[in-house]
Amino acid sequence: MKLPRDQFERLALEQADLLYRVARRLTRQADGASDLVQETFLRAIKSYHTFDLQAHGIRPWLVRIMHNLHFSRSDREKKQPVAMEAAPLEALSPPAPKDNFAFDQGFEGMDERLVKALKQLPEEYQTVLLLWAVEDFSYKDIAEAADVPIGTVMSRLHRARQKLTQSLHDLAVEEGVIRK
Repeated sequence: MKLPRDQFERLALEQADLLYRVARRLTRQADGASDLVQETFLRAIKSYHTFDLQAHGIRPWLVRIMHNLHFSRSDREKKQPVAMEAAPLEALSPPAPKDNFAFDQGFEGMDERLVKALKQLPEEYQTVLLLWAVEDFSYKDIAEAADVPIGTVMSRLHRARQKLTQSLHDLAVEEGVIRK
């Protein structure tokens, strides 16, 4: 079902909070998240005529646009040269740890070992786990948003759970969830 532009824009803007949360988790920084949300809305509005409400709904469609923008931007940035100061290497301080908003902000008060285990997951596993556990997306919506088959969503989610189980075995024993 094709929508008039004003109705499309209203539906899209209703998803602003969700898009910002997902963008913040993907980019791990407020400015980058705002830019990603703006670019997502820009792309969505430019191609609203291709949107069909009956196909999948607007939520996964917008997240898919954002996902594609983020990963194509990340791939581009990885290929860019990095400028270094002229100071000797010994004088350089170690880089500050990355702020992984993916789980820090969404899970305040969480055991640091769990946060560490979540941060160690590959990014594609984090994305699927985030959309499923935090944003309550269905497998179908995740598949649409990540532009992968549902089977891939299920296997990534399964592997993410396996990796977390392996990483958190000692914590589970300590908390009495499982026995040694």
